[in-house]
Order: sequence, then C-alpha cells, then structure tokens
Amino acid sequence: MSTNYKDKKFQELLDKLQQESWQLELIISGFAIFGLFTVYPKITLALQVAQNDNEIPYFVIMLIALIACSILLFNLLVHVILRGLWIGALGLRYVSGDIDFESLNYHNRFTKYLKKKIVSFDKYVATLENYCSVLFAVSFLLIFYVISITMMILAIVAISILILDNDSLPKTPRIIIGVILLVFFSFGAIFTFLDFITQGYFKKKNWLSKIYFPFYWVFSFVTLTFLYRPLVYNFLDDRFTKRLSFFLVPAYITILIFTSFKYKKSNYLHRPKNLSSTIYLDKREYDDLLTKEKDFVKRASIQSKVITDPFVKIFRVFDENVENNIYKYHPSLKPKEDERGFKSGIHFSDENNFSSKERDSLSKKYLAVFNLMYKVQIDSINYKTDFLISKNKQNQIGFETYISTSKLIKGKHTLKLNRNKIKESDTTQVTDAIIPFWYFK
Repeated sequence: MSTNYKDKKFQELLDKLQQESWQLELIISGFAIFGLFTVYPKITLALQVAQNDNEIPYFVIMLIALIACSILLFNLLVHVILRGLWIGALGLRYVSGDIDFESLNYHNRFTKYLKKKIVSFDKYVATLENYCSVLFAVSFLLIFYVISITMMILAIVAISILILDNDSLPKTPRIIIGVILLVFFSFGAIFTFLDFITQGYFKKKNWLSKIYFPFYWVFSFVTLTFLYRPLVYNFLDDRFTKRLSFFLVPAYITILIFTSFKYKKSNYLHRPKNLSSTIYLDKREYDDLLTKEKDFVKRASIQSKVITDPFVKIFRVFDENVENNIYKYHPSLKPKEDERGFKSGIHFSDENNFSSKERDSLSKKYLAVFNLMYKVQIDSINYKTDFLISKNKQNQIGFETYISTSKLIKGKHTLKLNRNKIKESDTTQVTDAIIPFWYFK
C-alpha cells in the first residue's frame, strides 16, 4: 500500500477510512473505558501510598496518570453516549426520514421558529457526527497537553535542584547559569501558556512573533509538542473545532468545581487538618481498622482502640523525613552519595556501595540512633522501648516495638510518640503522634 500522502489512491483510502471511522472509535472507546475502569483504582491506590509515604516524585507521576485517566474516562464515556445517540438518530432517519414540520400542524409562529432552530434532521445527525469525531480526537490531545504542562514544570524544578541548589558545582557560575535558565524557562512558560489560551496570538503579530519564536522552538522540544503539533493546528484551523475548544476549558473547570462540593453536617465534629488526636479517633492509627486495601497508617499506630492484650504494639511508619531527622541528629550516618530517589537498577561500578559488613554495621547504628530519638509515653510516664525494623499488614515499612500494660489501670489512656530534635545545639522534644486508647484486662 502506498503511503505517499499526495497519491490519489492513498487519499481515497483515507476518505473511506474517515467515513467508517465511527466503528473504530466505538471499538477503541469500549476497550479503553474497560481498561481505564480496571486501572483507575490501582492508580488511586498507588497515589495514596505515595502521598502517605511522602514519596514526591512517585506522587507526581501517579497524579499525572490519574488526571490523564480521569480526562480520558470522562471524554470517552461522553463520546460513547453521543455515538449511541447518533446511531439511534440514523435508525430513526431510516424509518421516518426528515422532519415534516407541516404534518405537525403547529401554529405558524412555532413552525417558523422550529424550522429556524432545527433546520432539518440531517443537520442534527451531521452535528452529532462532528461532535463525536472531534471529542474522540480531543480526548487524546488533552492528554498531550497534561504531559506538556508537566514537562514544563519539571524543567523549571530540575533547573532549581540540579543547578541552583547543587553545591557540588562552583557557586558563581551555577548561580549565573541557573538564574539565566530559570528566567528564560519562566518567561517561556508564561508566553507559551498565553499563546495557547489566545489560540496563537503571539504568532500573528510581527514584533511579538520575533520575540516569541526562540521560546516556541525550545519549548516545542521541552513540552514534546513536536509529537502532536499537526493535531493542534488541524484542530485550530476550523471554526467548529475552535468554538468547541473555547467551551472545553470552562466545562472542565465547572465539573471540577461541582465535584469539589461536600455537605458539612457540623461546625465542630469534622476534624481539621493537623489537629491534635486527643479528642479525635483516627482509624489510620489502629491496625484492626485497616481493613481495606487503600487504608494505610498515616504516621504511627497501635493494634486497637481497646487493648485487652498484656502489651501495646507500636508501629512508626518510615518516610524520608524520618531519615532526614536521623541525619540531623547524627550527621555521621549521612552517606557521601545519597542513594535515595529514582535510580537505575543497572550498576557499572561498586565504588560507592558499602560492603555487606559495613552496611550491616551502619544499619545497626542507624536503628540505635532511631531508638535514641524516639520515646514512648503513656499518660506522662516514659516507657523504655526497643524498636526494630518491620512491616505492617499493609506492607508499609517502619519501626515496631512492644511495651507492657501491667502497670496500666482500666480505662482511657493517651499514648504519645515523642522525638528528640536538635535545634541550635540544644536537644528539644517534639510530639510525633498522639493515639488515645482504652485498656481492659
């Protein structure tokens, strides 16, 4: 088959495929909706895990994936509904033909009005066809837009972290280069966004186009727009699709606003963010209440609200802040090369890696420092603890210890997990978690 776009046979083939594309659209939409409904809960779960564990890079990736899935799912569902309506309209047209306004026997005022607004049934079918085709194409175009915006933000963040905040580079050159790049990318991002929402205004004016072109050329690679540029300009060169693009953004904003509404029953019973746990019971602090796959320990937990065991099990979830606090408390544990974050599993050299014996020794020291920092207190009484590295039933890694309940009386108690913090060469104690519970033999 010839793929020369100027070849007559190839153009005839495209015209034929264009007329029959609705079948492919429905097949792809059906499979895509099924796949998206399957993967959506898994992405949501992964996003919650990343948020709970403070894994920022993983959280950003999952957030982008969730936004892309949401856009696709909404658009494709609307597309299938409109396609179904279009097929129904075609079936009705086969049976009834066009609308015979005279046979309706309405008053002349209504007949004229309906003829003006509806014109004909064929026009209605054609309009539905246009909306379906454009909506299907724009669904995937919006995903590219999300990726482009993300790439733009990541480029600015990368300049800040890899150049401006990189102490391994000479100070003066990195500040000069970093500031120049940051200003260029910041202005480029603003110009690109304004050009996008004005549908190419910067490309129309002579003096603006000269200023904007370098930014446009660089950002076409940074935002990956060179991959889908033909789609964009084919979308903007038609009056119908251009009008639709003006409607899409307000529509998404409206949907976002409506989905944000929640009914609040009380001024006092809803728990505000970061409020003390002394008067609120949070299910994330009790292991036996973590029954669903998406339930995770937020910071620390015990086995139950009501303790009947001769011990209390305390679990402190690990996150990067825990390790950062350990480095501040004991700087000698901080390695020369931080191995945290996204790394390739392929290693060409073991120069920077510890030997097994060294790693084991440092891990023991790491745990010893954690035990020096973290203390358990129940009703103002300090308890001696010995945390070990463990995982809970939700597969969250952390630190686990047990304390005896032999000295506890029946009734309500408050457990506090405190942490020693070094501030200006003095050690202060801060409360890391507060968990109320009841003890009954």
